[in-house]
Amino acid sequence: MPANSSTFSVIGSDVKITGDVAASADLHVDGTIEGDIKCSSLVQGETSVIAGAINAESARLAGKVVGSITARELVILKTASIEGDVHYDALTIEQGAQVDGRFAPKAKESPAKPAAGQRTTKQPQQIPVAN
Repeated sequence: MPANSSTFSVIGSDVKITGDVAASADLHVDGTIEGDIKCSSLVQGETSVIAGAINAESARLAGKVVGSITARELVILKTASIEGDVHYDALTIEQGAQVDGRFAPKAKESPAKPAAGQRTTKQPQQIPVAN
């Protein structure tokens, strides 16, 4: 099936998966996954439990996650409980969400280092101070 189709996969609340999950389509998880998830878009239901790393373009989390999260666009709903580090480009957290971990923007490409023998000059940055 082409990756650009508008289909999605659902893991129901009565399903428990032990092992990694990869999906080219959008993924909706209401059940339990013990393993890493890699997908384009992830929607997690309130009763869902994910024990593993999440890597997605976009993720909307409402259940329990134990593991690191990497997403370009991340929404953490008030019912979510997260234990792990969170890496993102855009982040929204509803009041009441519980997160035990560190937040960091995804690493941007660092500027090219100067060639050997080249010098770089940086002017000190002036920061205005209110009196």
